[in-house]
Amino acid sequence: MGRGKVELKRIENKINRQVTFAKRRNGLLKKAYELSVLCDAEVALIIFSNRGKLYEFSSTSSMPKTLEKYHRCTYGALEPGQTEIDTQKNYQEYLKLKAKVEVLQRLQRHFLGEDIGELGTKELEQLEHQLDFTLKQIRSTKMQFMLDQLSDLQRKEDILLETNRNLRKKLDESASALQPSWETGDQSNPYNHHPLPQSEGFFEPLQCTSSLQIGYNPTVTDQATATASAPNGFIPGWML
Repeated sequence: MGRGKVELKRIENKINRQVTFAKRRNGLLKKAYELSVLCDAEVALIIFSNRGKLYEFSSTSSMPKTLEKYHRCTYGALEPGQTEIDTQKNYQEYLKLKAKVEVLQRLQRHFLGEDIGELGTKELEQLEHQLDFTLKQIRSTKMQFMLDQLSDLQRKEDILLETNRNLRKKLDESASALQPSWETGDQSNPYNHHPLPQSEGFFEPLQCTSSLQIGYNPTVTDQATATASAPNGFIPGWML
């Protein structure tokens, strides 16, 4: 039964990752050696571990000669006015920049919490101090930003309050200016100070008793009936 397909992704377990690196490194070096012997090929192999340890193989007696041949094939003929020394300097500068990029990438992974299982105690302490310093810088910048925002809001509040006071002052001045004109208009209006005279006899109060009679009153009814039936207002004695 054949082996299953291995998923190509980073091995998270540190021990498994180191074991896999050692096995595949040895297998790669063996394949390079076999290729150089079987096919009479010039093979150069360079391997760097994640800790920066170098592993190399060269089918010739000198690795620099193979690398020089690689440089000539890669960069081609020299440009006019450019010497081989200049090319070598440029290549050395390229290697330095490449090494710096690799260091920065490794530090970035460490800051993200990746690949820290292979670090020692001293390196972990340095990383912790660096993270603490970075966190303090971030908090300080955040606090300064919030203070600037608060100061800006307070300045806007002062401007709005000053505008409100100016508008209220103008409103009070306008009301004070209109008050004399209102008083002059009241004095010039004759209807406001001379009430209309009432003609005498126009209003006469009704003559009525203060008591209210509800229902049948036999005395009043008998008197009204006698007055209506007696001629000239004379009431016979038997009716009294």
